[in-house]
Amino acid sequence: MKKVVFSLMLALVSMASFAQTQELPNTKIRDINGKQVSFNEAVEKGKLTLVSFWATWCIPCKQEIKNIKDKLDGWKKEVDFNFMTISVDDSRSTAMVKTYAKSQGWTFPTYTDPNSDLKRSLNFQNVPFSIIVDQNGKIVYQHSGYEEGGEDELFEKLKTLNK
Repeated sequence: MKKVVFSLMLALVSMASFAQTQELPNTKIRDINGKQVSFNEAVEKGKLTLVSFWATWCIPCKQEIKNIKDKLDGWKKEVDFNFMTISVDDSRSTAMVKTYAKSQGWTFPTYTDPNSDLKRSLNFQNVPFSIIVDQNGKIVYQHSGYEEGGEDELFEKLKTLNK
C-alpha cells in the first residue's frame, strides 16, 4: 500500500513539475476581429503574462475577469505584466465574445479558441482556467476554478515571479 501511495505521489509531483515548465504551444487562436495568430506569438516575450480562459456562459469566469479588470491598474503599478483573455466558446458563440468584451470596457487583448484546439493543447477541461507565462515563454503556474478573491492569489504569484 505504501508503495502505491508513494508511486502515485511521485507521479503527481512529476506531472506538476512538467506543467510548471511547459513550453507555449503554437496552436492557432483568433483575435476578436477574426485574425488568426499563434498562441506562442500572442504572448509578449520577456514579460510576465496572465492568461484567463473563459466562456460567455460561465458566470465565475466573467466574475474573475471583472475583478481582475477592477484591480488591473493598481496591480500594474506594482508588477510589470500583461493580461489577456481567451474565450473557449464554440464557433457559433464567438460573435458574442466581441460584443461582451466591448460592453464590459475590456481594453486588454481578447482572443477566441472556437474549436478548443488550444484548450486541448494545454490539456485542461473546465473554465475558468488561468495560467501565468514567465519572461522565458514557459507556463509556470496554472489554476482551475474561481472563488471570490481568487484573483488575489494570481496577483501574489505574479509578484513572486516578477524579476
